[in-house]
Formats: sequence, C-alpha cells, structure tokens
Amino acid sequence: MSTHSDPLPPTPGNARKRIKPHQLVIGIGCFMGLFTLVSGILPQLTKWRDRKSPSREVFSGIPGALQVAFYTVIPVMLVWGAIAFADRVRNWERGTPDRRRTTTKNVKRRLADFRAGVYMRTLLRDSAAGLMHSMIYFGFLGLLAVTTVLEVDHQMPDRAKFLHGKAYMAYSMFGDLAGVVFLGGVIWAILRRYVYRPYRIRIKTKPEHAAILGTFFVIGVSGFFAEAFRIAEIQRPGYEKWSFVGYPLSRAFNGLTAGTLTRWHEILWSLHVVGFIVFLALLPVTMLRHMFTSPLNMYLRDRDRPKGAMRAMPNLTETSLETFGASVVEDFTWKQLLDTDACTMCGRCTSVCPAHATGKPLDPREIVLKTGEVMAATAAHGHVSPPLGIDSEITISSNSLFERITAEEVWSCTSCRACDEVCPVNIEILDKILDMRRYLSLMESNFPAELGNAYRAMENQGTPWGMNQGERGDWAKDLNGVTVVDPGQPLTAEYLYWVGCAGSFDDKNKKVTQAMAKLLRRAGIDVAILGPSEMCTGDSARRSGNEYLFQMLAMPNVEMLNGMGVRKIIAQCPHCFNTLKNEYPQLGGNYEVIHHTQLLESLIEAGKLDVSQATLEERITYHDSCYLGRHNDVYLAPRKVVGSIKGIEVVEMPRNGTTGMCCGAGGARMWMEESIGTKVNDERAREAISTGASRVATACPFCYIMLDDGVKAAGLEETQVKVADIAIHLLDAIEAGERKLSHPNAPLSSFS
Repeated sequence: MSTHSDPLPPTPGNARKRIKPHQLVIGIGCFMGLFTLVSGILPQLTKWRDRKSPSREVFSGIPGALQVAFYTVIPVMLVWGAIAFADRVRNWERGTPDRRRTTTKNVKRRLADFRAGVYMRTLLRDSAAGLMHSMIYFGFLGLLAVTTVLEVDHQMPDRAKFLHGKAYMAYSMFGDLAGVVFLGGVIWAILRRYVYRPYRIRIKTKPEHAAILGTFFVIGVSGFFAEAFRIAEIQRPGYEKWSFVGYPLSRAFNGLTAGTLTRWHEILWSLHVVGFIVFLALLPVTMLRHMFTSPLNMYLRDRDRPKGAMRAMPNLTETSLETFGASVVEDFTWKQLLDTDACTMCGRCTSVCPAHATGKPLDPREIVLKTGEVMAATAAHGHVSPPLGIDSEITISSNSLFERITAEEVWSCTSCRACDEVCPVNIEILDKILDMRRYLSLMESNFPAELGNAYRAMENQGTPWGMNQGERGDWAKDLNGVTVVDPGQPLTAEYLYWVGCAGSFDDKNKKVTQAMAKLLRRAGIDVAILGPSEMCTGDSARRSGNEYLFQMLAMPNVEMLNGMGVRKIIAQCPHCFNTLKNEYPQLGGNYEVIHHTQLLESLIEAGKLDVSQATLEERITYHDSCYLGRHNDVYLAPRKVVGSIKGIEVVEMPRNGTTGMCCGAGGARMWMEESIGTKVNDERAREAISTGASRVATACPFCYIMLDDGVKAAGLEETQVKVADIAIHLLDAIEAGERKLSHPNAPLSSFS
C-alpha cells in the first residue's frame, strides 16, 4: 500500500529500507502491549498511592492474582490483535498504487473529512441510526477515557496524582454518564436489529452481530454492577453519590455481608474485564474493525481527480499492459481493497440504488462485501476473516472477482453515484463497478448485445445515435446568430457551444438546443458550434468500460479544441459537461466548462437575460441529473433558473438533490434494454407525477427522453404533464409573458 504520488520502484535496496504498513501495525501493537505491561509492573515497584480524600484506590478489593492476570492477558491480546489486523493490511497491500498522499494542499480537506467521520456527521444523515451509533461510539470513547485517566493517575508519584477531591467527583459523574449513553445506544441497537429489523439491516444480520452487541451489553452492565458492589464494599461514602448510577444501585446490596460484597465485586469486575478481552478478540476479525478502518478511509477520501472522473488509463495504442480493468483482487488499488474492510454493512447504498429498487441484480453493498470475501479467501499469508460472515456453502477457489460477482450485476449499474454519495464512510463503490466493466468490455467482450450497436455507431459515425455527422448542425438552419466554426481556424467567440449527440440528433433534444440558442441570442451572445466536426465526447464508451473507444473519440476532440485555442465551453448535456470538464484534462484538454443551466443562472443574475415578464401559472418539479448533481455538485443553478419564473409553483419530489433518483440512462444504460423488474424511468416518472406538477423540468437530454417516456407510459399526455428541459420551460415563460403583455386581457393559459 502506497500513499506516494510516485511509488518507489520495487528494487531490492529500497524494499529493505521501506517499512510496510502491516509491519507498522504490528509495531504499534507491540508498543501498546509493552506499555500496558510496564504500566502494571511500575506501580508495584513504586508503591505510590493517593492519600488525599476523596479519591479511589486502583484495584481496590481485587486480589493480586487477578491483577497479574489483567496485566498479562491484556498485553497479549493487544499484540495478537495487532498481528491479526496486520493480516488484513497485508491484503490491502496486494492492490496497485493509488495516489492518496497527504500534501500541504489537501491536508485541510483530509482533516475535515476525518473529523466528519469521527464526529459522526455522515452517519447523522440518517438521524435515528446516526444518533444510535453516536451513543455507542462516544459512550465507548468516554469509558475508554475514564479507564485511561485512572491508569495515568495510577502511574503518577504521590505529589503528582490528580484524581482526588472535586476532580474525582467530576470523574465519577462523567464515567456514569458515558456508561448510560453507551448502554443506551447498545440497547437501541439490539432493538433495532432484532425487534424493528429494517430490511437493509435484517438481510445482513449474522451471528457476529449478536456476539458484538452481547459483548457491549456485558461490558456496560457489568461495569455498573462492579461499581455498585465496590461502592457498597467501601460502605457507600457520601462523595460516591456523584456516581449517579452506581450509588443508587449499591443500595440494593445493603443486607449483604462484607465477604459477599467483596466476592461479587471480584466476579463483576472479572466479568467486565473478560468482556473487554472478548472485545479485543472480536475487533480485528469482525466488522468491529471499522472503528479503525472507517475513520482511516474517510481521512483518505481526497484524491487526485474530481469525483466525476474515472481513473485515467495510459494510451492503449502505446501501452505495454497486457490486461485492462479489474478481474482479480490485485487489479484493484490498495484504497479500493481498504474500502472492503471499512464497510459498516449499514446498507444505505443498497437503499438508494435505483437498479436494486427496481428489481435488478445489483446490490452495491454486495459488490463491496463480495470483493472482500474473495480478498480474504485468497490471502497468501494465512486465514483472514471475510468482511462479514458468509454461508458455509459458498466456496471461493481463486482470486477472480467474478467468482462472486456476476456480469449482470455489473451491467445493471446506472453510474448514478447515489451509493458513493450516501455512504457514511466514503467507500468508492462506483469505481469498482466501472473497473470491472473495463475488464468485461476490453478483455472479454462480455457486454449486452445492444451496447455493441452503440459501440459500432460511435466508432463509425462518431455518435451512438448512428446518424450522419453531416447532419449535426441541421438544427440551426433557420436560426440567426448561430455560427458553424471551422476547426482549422482559431475560435474568436467567447464560448464554444458543445451541443452533444442528443442535442444534435434526437428530435426532442433538438428543441432544447434551439431554445437555448434563442435564449443566448436574447442575452446578446452569439453561438459558435462545431457542427459536423463535433464528435461524441465518449462518455458512454468510457462508462461502459470501452476505454479504447473512449480514447479514439476523445483524443481527436482534444487535439481539435486545443488547436482552435478553445478556453470556454457551454455544454447542455451533463455527460458531455462531466467528460469535458473532469476527464479531458487527463488527455491534455483543460477548459472552463459551464453547464447551460449555470450559464442561464449567471445571465439572469447579471440582467443580461431579461426574465422580468417570464410567467407561467403552473406547478413545476425539477428532476436532478446525476451527472450534474452528484457527479459535479450542481444543484442550485437549475433551481434558481426555474425560480426566476413568476407565477410558478415549484415543488420538490420526495427524492431530490443529493438523494435524487436516477432516470435510468446513465452509465451507458441509455443504449441497453431494461428487461428485468420495473423500468427505472417509469418509477421516477411516477414520483414526478405524484407531486401534481403540470411540468417536469430536466437539465439532461437523457433525463428528458427517459422521463418523457415514463410519463407517457403512465398514460399521461403532454397537455397534462409536460416534460422538457429547463431552457424550454424558461423560453415558454418568457414568450408567454411577452404575449400576455401585448394582449393583457387574454388568459395566460392559452399561451402556455
């Protein structure tokens, strides 16, 4: 595992000098074990005691034999746990390099991501589950702090001891508060998993969950009872009232003899320690490991590419690589393998996946878990437990990812990125799916047959629509202010308008292009287009794994744009927008790319596009494009454009913004048949219709087509629910307002 941007070559010299991550883990574990052992021996030699009152004598009432056992077993468990955890780290080291180096530029972002994980901010997106986890996590940390503070005070000379007087009373109260919070969270978790049983939790409940929660419950309950017996044993002094749980509980033992109290104190203390030992045993081999791996994964979130960009590949016409994509564990990066051990199995990714929700084979959580299963089962350095317990009937004979993951799962993905967005620990699920698609497409030619038609069309005609390149600019024949530029000449216009394949060839989306050209003309901006010289950006090729075809399309585009001196590009397709903005830089194409809704927003705010009379007395709902929203964080611009229309009532669908549902066309699904389960676009169209909106606004040509088809499939005509791009709705509103102004007595509805 390497966090360096330029990994050292594997020469014998630097291999000896460099400490491997798994060796570092073992070293830390040995240090902790030795430190614990010394902390047990030192007080026996120094005999330092706190003689001030009120205070607490460490191991009061606990026989020496149990103390020796404590300081013997705990260090051993710490070392064993480090070795077991190091085996997991060695599995991550099987992955290829990934640039996750901490630099002066990204350190602030890294620390912010780490704090978000440690403070449970991402978990709190689901308030109930987040609060429950926070209670367990912070309660446990509080109890660990209480134990640590007691042990630190135990090591101090007489004069330096601090755990007495008011400090001790505050310490006692804090300890009980942490215990209540912790135990409350544990009981809540037990009820949630075994009584309320939500679907995404129920389907993945395993025996290890019972072991973990049972251990936590024992630690919490035994801690309070051990405290209560200790307080009763020392005859309940008044200062112990600050232990607001232990002190009242100690009253229940008033009738017991001193010997009985001592014996039960020993038993409960021993049970509490055994509970902690079991916790240490479970920590490296069960999902409890995410206490360490999840914050680490969040710290490493920041990467050297925008979140909308796929991993770059070398020029496939020149590379010496013999295999492409991911088919075996070793094809993933170390960070992708770390992901599998950072997973909390919460199932939030499953709950938001549009493919899973509509009956497709894909379950994002299973992609992570199955990858981890293959990785664990094929560890060369010994037995490593899988991320979550699996059925004994499941056998894994090789390190092939496709031993557990089917091609149907991989091809069901719409690349909407909802799984990555909702994951509370920033696991990158989509990257894994797309890397496996690369292997299936490039190495196995294992892709849906209808996708092959799109490949051939992109290769031969430069567009997945299979239309004549010479017709790309036909939409502008009757429009003024649209100039077709020669790619052999420098671009003199401020913006190049990248129309895209859909905007050039699809009848619905030609109207969007025309509407946008009219709006730009109103704003005084002349439109320069490439016309027949524009080719597909290659998004569908890349998202379906065909990197060779992507490069064949993208490289000439970059060469042409650079030769023209293009600096600013308007894109009306979010897929083109994302590719031009985030992925063309990998090929040397660096441009300022703006989506047409962003441009409309800026023109309206600057007063260049007059919307003072734009009026529609209708209800409208906006559908978030995945590639505009989750891939590029553009949510407000489209809404501000819609909100600039007077008289309109804007309503949101239940799933909107970061939680918006995909239309079903992303990830090259636009070119594949959908024969399993409910169609994604039908499901989304029903959600749009349920708002009672008479208009549905889109900002993506694929979304326009899919939602329009979905509304029609629901039996509604355009006169009932009009699906269209924001540019069309805005132009309708402007023209309707102008007509209303010229005919003030006419009803507005007659113009809409």
